[in-house]
Parts: sequence; C-alpha cells; structure tokens
Amino acid sequence: MKVKYFAWVRERVGKAEETIEPPASVRTVEELIAWLSGQSEAYAHAFEKPKVIRAAIDRAHVKQDAAIAGAREIAFFPPMTGG
Repeated sequence: MKVKYFAWVRERVGKAEETIEPPASVRTVEELIAWLSGQSEAYAHAFEKPKVIRAAIDRAHVKQDAAIAGAREIAFFPPMTGG
C-alpha cells in the first residue's frame, strides 16, 4: 500500500510517500502507526503522539480504529485548523 505523509509528519519521517507492506498482524490505522513507529527513530519521532495524528484511507478521513485491509493509500497528517 502507498503511504503519504503531510506537514510536520512528512518533515519528521523525511519523505512525502512510500510503498510499504506491513505484516498481516497490522489490521488498523492505530496498529500501522505503532508498527511504523518501530521502524526507525524518524518514524518514532513523527508518531510520538499518535492520538493527535489524523489519517485518511483512500482519501476518506477515518478514525484510528479503522481497518486498513484493501486500502490502496493511507495518508497521515497533523490536526488542521481552518480560517
């Protein structure tokens, strides 16, 4: 699946996007964040406060308990404010 990173998440990870293959035991957005956090210090830093990270699956905003099975694209971004 393709993973995209935006704003300071991208800056901390050090890349805008990548293609990953998480293990079958990773079933939700929350589990994906935990798995990514264990991949390197950069990911651990990007996801150090996982509850503030927002996610989208195939361009639809989702909660962290959302299943990732069948996702073509997952995006991670910080909370946003509008004005």
